[in-house]
Amino acid sequence: MLAESYLQHGSADEGLVAIAKAKELAARAEEHMWEAELNRIEGELRRIQGLPAPQIEAFFMAALEIARDQNANSFELRAALSLAKLWRDLGRRAEAREVLAPFYGWFTEGLDTPDLVAAVKVL
Repeated sequence: MLAESYLQHGSADEGLVAIAKAKELAARAEEHMWEAELNRIEGELRRIQGLPAPQIEAFFMAALEIARDQNANSFELRAALSLAKLWRDLGRRAEAREVLAPFYGWFTEGLDTPDLVAAVKVL
């Protein structure tokens, strides 16, 4: 996803333009599969821009809820990981651990994926 590439390079403005276009295309096509991930990435991009923590948290919580509603485990893990990192950085370590803990029982394969490895580091 183009927006994620911009995120990895710290280019928030370009990433947000890509997110807006992706959301527009998804809405036009009535495609909801990527909705959680788009919210998560937008939250990460807004975080780079310095948006206040409660507003960033809202993006991650929305992503988490959407992923749960869609039973999209990988997107749910990514949203939880973004939320946990935010909470950890705000000194809310117990909440960060709590949001990530359930994921270890879910996955029996791919335990060395970047998302699960990152979750272990946050814990």
